[in-house]
Amino acid sequence: MKTIYAVLALSIASAAFSQKTLERVEPAFWWKGMKNPELQILVYGKDIANNEITLSDGIRIKDIQKVENPNYAFITVNTNEINVPKFTINIKKGKKNLGTYTYELKQRNSGSADRESFTSKDVMYLIMPDRFANGDEKNDSMPYLTEKADRSLPNGRHGGDLKGIINNLDYIQNLGATAVWLTPVNEDNEKVYSYHGYAQTDLYKIDGSYGTNEEYRSLSRELNKRNMKLVMDYVTNHWGVSHWMIKDLPSKDWIHWFSDGEDGFKRSNYKITTQFDTNASEIDKKSALDGWFDKTMPDINQKNPLVLKYITQNAIWWIEYAELGGFRVDTYPYNDKEAMAKWAKAITDEYPKFNIVGETWLSTTGQISAWQKDSKTGEAAGYNSNLPSVMDFMLFSDMPKALKEKEGWNTGMIKIYDSFTSDFLYHDINNVLVFFENHDTERWNEIFNADPKAYKMGLTLISTVRGIPQIYYGSEIGMRGDKNKGGDADIRRDFPGGWKSDQQNAFSLSGQTPEQKEFFQFTQKLLNWRKSKEVIHNGKTKNYVPENGVFTYFRYNQNESVMVVINNNEKDQTLDLKRFEESLKGFSKGKEVISGKEWTLQNNKVIPAKTALIIELEK
Repeated sequence: MKTIYAVLALSIASAAFSQKTLERVEPAFWWKGMKNPELQILVYGKDIANNEITLSDGIRIKDIQKVENPNYAFITVNTNEINVPKFTINIKKGKKNLGTYTYELKQRNSGSADRESFTSKDVMYLIMPDRFANGDEKNDSMPYLTEKADRSLPNGRHGGDLKGIINNLDYIQNLGATAVWLTPVNEDNEKVYSYHGYAQTDLYKIDGSYGTNEEYRSLSRELNKRNMKLVMDYVTNHWGVSHWMIKDLPSKDWIHWFSDGEDGFKRSNYKITTQFDTNASEIDKKSALDGWFDKTMPDINQKNPLVLKYITQNAIWWIEYAELGGFRVDTYPYNDKEAMAKWAKAITDEYPKFNIVGETWLSTTGQISAWQKDSKTGEAAGYNSNLPSVMDFMLFSDMPKALKEKEGWNTGMIKIYDSFTSDFLYHDINNVLVFFENHDTERWNEIFNADPKAYKMGLTLISTVRGIPQIYYGSEIGMRGDKNKGGDADIRRDFPGGWKSDQQNAFSLSGQTPEQKEFFQFTQKLLNWRKSKEVIHNGKTKNYVPENGVFTYFRYNQNESVMVVINNNEKDQTLDLKRFEESLKGFSKGKEVISGKEWTLQNNKVIPAKTALIIELEK
C-alpha cells in the first residue's frame, strides 16, 4: 500500500490524476432556515483550487479556503443571503467553463428543529445490520464494493440490510423497544472485515450492501410512524483507510500522522483516562488521543477547523435528511475533547431536544460522569462536554460480577448497590444509557449459560433503574456468543429467520423454541409494561443495602410507587417488610407485574431463589 503521505505529496506536486474538474460536492445540498446560516461547501476535483470559483445569481462567497492539496477548495456562504432555491457553482479557467454544479437549498420539514429524541421513556434496541435480516438479496455483493457477501466467513459480510430491518419492524415494536440503534451503515469499502461499519469510506453515503440513502430515510420514517426513533451510530474519531479523502488528503494535518510509524500508523495506548489526568505526561496523552485504533482506521484530527466543520455539517445533514431521533457516538473520549464540545454544541444548538450518547468506556463513575454536559466533575477539570448522555460502563462491568460472585462485604449484589451510590456525580442521571451487553462485549447469555433466571434478573434491573435501557438483538431469544473463543463474530451471530435459507424463524412466536419463547415473552411483557410508566422513566429512587444476596429498591413519584426485589441467592430468602416501612407507608397491597399475582404488604415475604419481582404498589 502506498503511504498516505506519499499520496499527499503526489497531490501537492500536481502529479497526474484521473480526476474530473468537479468530481465531488459535499454536502450535496443543504436547507434554508437553519439556526446557523453559515454553510461550508467542499468542492473536489483535479487542481480545482487553481481555477476561478464563482456562484450564480449574484450570490456572495464569504470565503474560499484553499489547503495544501490543490484538489480541494472550501467555499463558505451565508444561506440567509441566498434567496433562490437553487444556484450554480461554476469552475472556470479564464473564459473556459470547466464544470458546474447545481446546488439546492431545500425547505426544512415542519418542526424539524424541535424534533423529539430518545429519552428515559425509551428502550433502545441495538442491531448489527449485517447480521439481522436479509431483505434484499440483490444488494448482497455490490460491484463497487471490494468485499462480497459470504455467510460461511464468520468475519465476512452476511447480507443483512435495511430492507431486512424494515421487514421486521413489527417484531421490534411488539417486543417493546421504542428506539433502534444501528451500528454504522455508511459505506465501509475495506477489503475485509467491513461488515462492522466502523472504518467508513464515505460519510455521505449508505453502504450499498445495506441499501441506499433513500432506504435509510424510509426506515427512519417507518419508525417515526410507530412513534419510534432511529439512532445513528456516528464515528468522529477515525475513518477507513480507503476513504476517498484519506487516499487524497486535503492536508497532512487532516489526520494524526506519525512520521516514525508504518504508513503514518501508530497504535493508540487506549489510556483515555489521560484526558482528565492533570498529572498525565504529554507523550501518554498524545498516544491515547492521536494514536490509531487500527491500521485500517486513520485517526482524524478534530483540532483542524476544516475537519471539525466537515464532521459537524455531516452530522447535521444526516439528522435533517434522515429525520433521525438521536446519535450514539463511537469512542467518544478518544477525540479531542475541546473540539468535540464544539461539535456537540453545534448540533444541540440546531436541535435543542436532540440526544447524543457517547461511548464512554471508563471504569469509574467519576470518569464517566465528567463527559456529560454540565457535569460538576467535568467542571472541576475546567471542562463542559455539551454531550447530553453517557453510557454507564461501571454498572455494565459490575452486573455480571455481582450475579456470579459469592456474597461478601464487598462482593455480590453490594457491587450493584455501590454503583448507584455515585449517581450524584451525574448532572442528569435519567439521561444515562444502562445495559449489560452490546456488540463489543461478551454476550450476557454466554456468561450465564443461557440461564433464563439470570437474564430475567439482568433485564429487570436495567429496565427499572434510572436511565435509558439498551438491549442487544437476539438476547431476547437467549442468543449466545463466546467472544473469548470465537472473537467478535461469535457475539454477532445471524438472527435465526433473517435469511430465506434459515431453517428456523425466531421472528415468529410460532417459530421459536420453548426456550426462546421464555426469554422473548418475559422481555415483551416487561418492556411493554415499561412504556407507560412515568415512575420508571423519571421517578425518584430509594435503595436498600442488599442483604443475603437480595437487592430491594423503590421507584416512586407523587402518584405511583414500584418495588423491585432481586434475589440472587441460590436459596429462597425471607423478606422482612418492616425494613421497608418508609417506602411502603400508605400502601396496603400490590401486584407483581410479570405474574399478575396480588401481593399483601403484611408480615414477611418469601422471595424465590434467583428471582426478580416488580410490584406495583396500591393504596
